[in-house]
Order: sequence, then structure tokens, then C-alpha cells
Amino acid sequence: MSDAMPAESNSPPVADASDRPGFHYPSVDPGLPALEVSELLNAHQDLIARIKLCFGMDRASFEQSVLPVLQRYAAYVHLLPCTADNYFNEPGGLLQLGLETAFYALQGTDAHIFSGRATISERTALEPRWRQATFVAGLCAELHRPLSQLIVTDQAGHEWSPYIEPLTAWLHDRQVDRYFLKWRPHALDIRSLGLFALPHVLAREDLRALSSDDAPIVPHLLATVAGVQLLREHNALEGLVHRALALVIDRFMQASAERYGKPQLGSHLERYLIDALRRLLASSTNWAPNTDKSRVWFGADGMFLAWPGAADDVRQLLESDQLPGIPKAPKTILEVLLNAGVLLRQEDGSPSWIIHPPGGKPPLDAVKLSTPGILFADLHKLPTALPVPLLTPANAPGRGGPTAGTVEGPSAGLGASPVAAHPSRRQCQDGASKAVAPGQLELPGTSPTELGSERAAPEAAPAPSTALGREAASTSSPPPPQPRLIAPLRLAPMVKDALQDIVATLTLAETEWAACPVESGLFIPLTALTARKLQPPAVVRALQEAHMLEGGASTGPGVGGQELQGVVIAERYIHDLPRRS
Repeated sequence: MSDAMPAESNSPPVADASDRPGFHYPSVDPGLPALEVSELLNAHQDLIARIKLCFGMDRASFEQSVLPVLQRYAAYVHLLPCTADNYFNEPGGLLQLGLETAFYALQGTDAHIFSGRATISERTALEPRWRQATFVAGLCAELHRPLSQLIVTDQAGHEWSPYIEPLTAWLHDRQVDRYFLKWRPHALDIRSLGLFALPHVLAREDLRALSSDDAPIVPHLLATVAGVQLLREHNALEGLVHRALALVIDRFMQASAERYGKPQLGSHLERYLIDALRRLLASSTNWAPNTDKSRVWFGADGMFLAWPGAADDVRQLLESDQLPGIPKAPKTILEVLLNAGVLLRQEDGSPSWIIHPPGGKPPLDAVKLSTPGILFADLHKLPTALPVPLLTPANAPGRGGPTAGTVEGPSAGLGASPVAAHPSRRQCQDGASKAVAPGQLELPGTSPTELGSERAAPEAAPAPSTALGREAASTSSPPPPQPRLIAPLRLAPMVKDALQDIVATLTLAETEWAACPVESGLFIPLTALTARKLQPPAVVRALQEAHMLEGGASTGPGVGGQELQGVVIAERYIHDLPRRS
């Protein structure tokens, strides 16, 4: 009977889901609870106990000097995650990352000697303060993230200002029991913002203790937190903190891959890879742009890196830094740099480009930088680009310069190496001009020379009207190579400028040289430094810390053959070093 009423059921009615307590549709962000600092640190008691053991302190000393720093750090970051969807992205991730990085950085100090030139008694007094600074630098390594990437609000929409006060203090002032997070779109990774948050973690008395007796500990600490280079000396904390941070993130990545699947590839490696590219550019002769067998080619259509040779150099450099988790395969390094926007793909999606260096060189597989400023961010200016496009073959219509098989004149060798043009670089001509050769590009660190007039001169010169004149023009010897300084980024600018001036004298007659080439490098008399208003002990110290010296202080020949006191700059830091004739 179709019209019959359905029978009543004795089963209890199914409760509507909307009647359940706490259920909302659409879903509502539950926020994060406003816990007390003691509750935050109780979840990390095992790690804090390992930190205490690593410091080697008794309980009273630890609770007086170290525990307050941990409490202030926990009060500042509270339950904030470190990233939105990658490493340490769960509530409390930033606290966990800071504690682990501080612990491993502190462990690294056991095999590290600070203040190596100090006496034993001075070192005994300074070592505990260096260890304390290393611990704080590791703890605050990612302290910039609340200021640059996160927005914290209460339920009414009021925002926390991370510049003004710790998050816990703001929660107490607002008397809220939960808070909510938003991630800033397209946030920039500005590490120096961590300096604004550091006073909320490191108290005045801590800074006073670290900076007493004019010890250079605080500048090293601030530079490490800000992610900047010290101009006059090597940062004693930077390597320890970088290795500890890379280790902690790599361990998290491996654990996440085992439990939850593959995490986002290499996002924490971008800073190390870019830093390695810049260090290679500043220290390796193979990275001088547009020279023979160079890794870097800069043309009218952009800047390119020869690949995979550049990737091998990066891997070897980072392996020497003992950074864990560094990718071994060039393909992996390429993928990280592409995802970071450092490199560009072609329109068809291919990351590989074929470039055609001038001078009849064979085509090269390369990758293209999104902007040359990525490599030259720490240097004064970009090198001069080749006037021809590198993506166009030399014999193709529309590309200037010589085609394969033609004899190059002075204006055609802009991409050729001065070493290749002059195989015997040990021969030096007296009275050589100080002008840069037309075939050599000006690099940061060389004497300023206007290259535009050098390139324009051969084009403006009238062509020879006779066969004899044409033969003379084609067989004339090219100008000699020009020596130049290749200084590491860490070298102090005043010392670098003085060395550049000294090296520039090697383009003059031998009687006017301010330094003397020797078998192991370039001998620089101390008198050449004092003549440039520099204190030799300070210069020698800066060169030692930059690892530019070949041995210690020595004697060498000066003008007129007399023996002088001086130092020897290693040959690898002087490009096209001449020899006495």
C-alpha cells in the first residue's frame, strides 16, 4: 500500500551534527592557547637537561645565567610555528628549533678555539663568554620570523607588535586565552630584523657581561643574528651556528619524510647555496666573468653559469664547511635554485640554456640567473657585459663579433681570457700602460677604467689603405695582461683598497713596482703599507684571517735589490701575476 504511513521507529533519533558542542560549519580556526612560560618549557625538559650538561654548570649557576634566557625566548616566541607549511611548522616549532640549534651550536664550541692569539689566562676568562654568545646566537638564529612573516591577533582582531613586547606579555595585557595566526603573503626573509627582537631575549646585564673588557664578542653575536658579514675579521660564531641550524633542519626533514612523506625540497638550503655562489665569485679565479674556462658568462642577454661545473664547485665548497644535508647531485642543486627564483627556465620549461662564448669557443651548457645582482649583491658594481648576446651563435646573422675561423682583432676578443691571449704570463714588459686591455673586463676590485672608450677606439680608427698596413694591423702584438687583486669578501675595505693600489703598480716599469713577484706569490714590503697610511700589524692580521698569506712574515727584495721586511700574498689571489724580466 503506497499510501500507508510509515511505521514509527523505536530507535533513538540521530542527533544533528550542528547540535554537537564545538562544531561549526564552515570550520573555524581554533587558535593557539595562551599557555604560561613554565608550561612551554616543561615540554622540553629533556633537551634543557642536555643543555645544562653541555654547559657543565651546577644547578644554581644554570638557573641564574642560562635558564632566564630560555624563559625570555619562550615568552617571546610562545607557540609560534617556524614556517607555514615546511620545517617546524607545528605549534611550538620556533621554540623547538631555537632550543635544538642552540644546543648543537654549543656542542660545536667543544672543538673550537676562540681568541687563539690571546694568552692562556685571557682565553680562560673569555671562553665561557664565547660559549654563552654561541648559545644565544643559535637560540635566536630564526628570531626574525615573527617580525617578517607572521601576524598574530586576538579574537577581536587586535594585532601583536613583535617590535614592542614579547607575545606572552601581550597575551597577559589583553587577557585573552587564545590567539590566531596569519602568514604574510610574499614575505621577505629579512634576517637583520632579528636584532629588534634580541633585546627581548638578552637582558642588559647579559650584554654587559659579554661586552666587558672590550671583548669583541657582542659584535660577533649581533652579526650572526643579523646574518651579515663582519668587515674587518672572520666571524667566530657564524660557522658554528650555520652548521647547527643546517643539522637541525636536515634531521627534521629526514624524520618528516619517514612519517609524513616527502617535505618541500631544499627550502632551507637557498641561503647556503647563494652564499656559496658569492664566495666563489670573490675567491676563485675560475669564476672571474668572461675569462677563459670561466663558470660565469655575462652577455647582452643576461648572466649565465656553466653547468654542471658551477654546481660541482658549490658542492665542494659547502662540503668543506661541513654543512649537513647539502645536495650532492647538480640536478638537485638546480631544482633548489629554480624553486627559489634564483635561476630562470626557458619558455618551454627547460632549465638548461646553450650559450656561445666569443673567441671561437665551443658552446656550453649553462643555467641563467634571474638577475646578475644575486651574485654581485655584496660587491660594488657589476662587471661590464659583453656587447654580444651569448644565446646567439657567433656565425648567426645579427650577432656582432667574429665568426668561427676568423682572425680576431683587438676589439673582437672581449670575452677571451688574457691568460689565453698570452700563454707566457711570466713575461712582463717594462713601462706597460695602466689602461685595461680591450680584451679584459673590469671586475670589482680592479682599478677603475672606462672600458667604453677602449672598445670604441679600434672602431673609430681608419682602416689601413694598403695591403702592408692591413698585414701590420693583423699581426700587431696584443697588449700584455693586466694583474688584478682577487680579494675575499671578508677582507677589510681599507686593506683591499691598499692592495689594489699596490697591485696596480705592476702595470708600470719594474723600477716603479711597489711589490715584487716571487715564486709563491706577491711579496709586499711593510713600507708599501705604511706609505698608504696603514698599520702593518693590523694589515697582517686581516690578511691572516682572510687566509691570503703564504707563510708568515718574511724578507724579500725591494727596489734596488735591498732586503725588506714584508709578507707574501698567495699567488691564487693575484690574477695575471707578472714576473721580473
